[in-house]
Amino acid sequence: MPVTRDIKYDFKKKSMSSTNQSIPVLVAGALGRMGSEVIKAINSSNDYQLVGAIDNQKDKEGEDIGSLIGLGPLDIFLSSDFEGSLCAVSQNVPKDGSNKGAVLVDFTHPKVAYKHTRTSIAYGVHPVIGTTGITSDQLEDLSKFADKASLGSAIIPNFSVGMVLLQQAAAAAARFYEFAELTEMHHNMKADAPSGTCIKTAELIEEQRTVFNKPLVNEEESIEGSRGGSRPSGLRLHSVRLPGLVAHQQVMFGSNGETYELAHNTIDRSAYMPGVLLVVKKIRSFNKLVYGLEKIL
Repeated sequence: MPVTRDIKYDFKKKSMSSTNQSIPVLVAGALGRMGSEVIKAINSSNDYQLVGAIDNQKDKEGEDIGSLIGLGPLDIFLSSDFEGSLCAVSQNVPKDGSNKGAVLVDFTHPKVAYKHTRTSIAYGVHPVIGTTGITSDQLEDLSKFADKASLGSAIIPNFSVGMVLLQQAAAAAARFYEFAELTEMHHNMKADAPSGTCIKTAELIEEQRTVFNKPLVNEEESIEGSRGGSRPSGLRLHSVRLPGLVAHQQVMFGSNGETYELAHNTIDRSAYMPGVLLVVKKIRSFNKLVYGLEKIL
């Protein structure tokens, strides 16, 4: 069994001067597909410094995260203790006038996303949450908690700039179309459905129009769920889960004699990294919670 090591940040070994200061980053879900990609992106830039790695794979606890994901030793050792890791980082990277504190990047599981966000705020570590599944009530509570703590926090359903452009185009089109349906497709390891990105897209569309898809006939489903999930506005959302997919979304509008379709396809998770790094860099200048990448761009 590997020996579990305390997560400590040694300022003597890794200097962070006040004039050219790297941003300390803690990654939760470090062994996952997105978490490992984030660590690789951090490691390739001088603007960021990995200070902790968390994952619930206890059989690998205490092992060097760099070696585990194929980067070679980074002198950062995996921990399964989420709160303990936050505590250690908050003590070693204080939030004061010369340093705006550490940042948590979280790609874990919908069941723990709310708790992780709240705990991070409580420890003064800026959360950047890519995990989806946070409800609207939870989002409201987290927003109030971040405001009270005056701590920049971010919940980002999708870090792709291309997805932000699709959402803006969909919102613009919603002013002209009364009928619309959304389809999102992901790999079959995604736990929540519909995706947070799809829900966010629907919310942006609904800001332009409150009622969609007025029924013209009495529909009957011979198989329950065939018509997808229906939001209070009438927008219908469909989810597909298959191996081989990464992340894909389509918005289709319909009117007499025409359809208007918008689509975005993520081919590789590296597409998210510029957005992740941008949010990590900017979130420490905020004093509230922001929801959606468009609020950062």
